[in-house]
Amino acid sequence: MFEKFISTYRSDAAFEQGRNDVVAPTLNEFLKAFGGESFNNGIYRVFSAPSIERWNDLISYAFPKFRAHANCFAVDWLGRIFALDDRRLERGAAGVVMFEPGTGDALEIPCNILSFHEEELVDYREEALAESFYRNWISCGGAAPSETQCVGYKRPLFLGGADTVQNLEISDLEVYWEISSKLIQTARDLAVGTAIGSISIGP
Repeated sequence: MFEKFISTYRSDAAFEQGRNDVVAPTLNEFLKAFGGESFNNGIYRVFSAPSIERWNDLISYAFPKFRAHANCFAVDWLGRIFALDDRRLERGAAGVVMFEPGTGDALEIPCNILSFHEEELVDYREEALAESFYRNWISCGGAAPSETQCVGYKRPLFLGGADTVQNLEISDLEVYWEISSKLIQTARDLAVGTAIGSISIGP
């Protein structure tokens, strides 16, 4: 299981424990095999099982209609979070949804957790992970994000920011999502051009 993913994505820590125990494409089995691992110099990272509840809460704040239905499992270098939506089936299993902090969108991906890793991330790496944009960021002197970081937009695209390397910066992943979640919620029902006031962080 997940053979193509393993052959395409090199673990940054060469972590192998539990991989042989994967016998079914379920979220629990996937996290048992890959939880906490980072791949291909930080371009894709799987959440650890204990952190899932926290990420589910953050996603639910920004996208309330997914509350109690989305289970996060991974994040890419841009801080885009991948989750399973238990209300939508793809080939008989929960479908993947991608939450974008930069655009404020939730995009359905026509895959389940197995086909996402065996097909989408293998055959459509550019579409799934913006691979060439990542290489451009690195070639311009940007650093690969660490376990707790992402490369976030200084000004979100949904607030008029440019989709360029110059509008990117290394950010703490959780802080980036806390700020983005509040901005997404605040901006969702505002008319175009409306100014947004101060944003506070915390409960």
